[in-house]
Amino acid sequence: MRAIIFILIIIVLVVIAGVATGYIDINQIRGAKAPQVSATRNGVTAKGGQAPAFDVETGSVSVGTKNTTVKVPALIIHKAGQNEAEANAGNAM
Repeated sequence: MRAIIFILIIIVLVVIAGVATGYIDINQIRGAKAPQVSATRNGVTAKGGQAPAFDVETGSVSVGTKNTTVKVPALIIHKAGQNEAEANAGNAM
């Protein structure tokens, strides 16, 4: 039950963020009408009614590729024997 409530909260937050940023535009194009309900000895009956209609426009995301040259730093590795020889050579000068 907690997981369902958490998922619903996340969905509501995503919709709010989409509307706030202008990525989602929601316009109501038809209003709602309540049904006519009547109660008799045989039970309750409902007639008519209308659900609201909405026009939803969403933004678009374009994904593409391009060729780019990237400079990569060089990595120089010295073995342990080479480091000692270079240090000694540097001290001798």
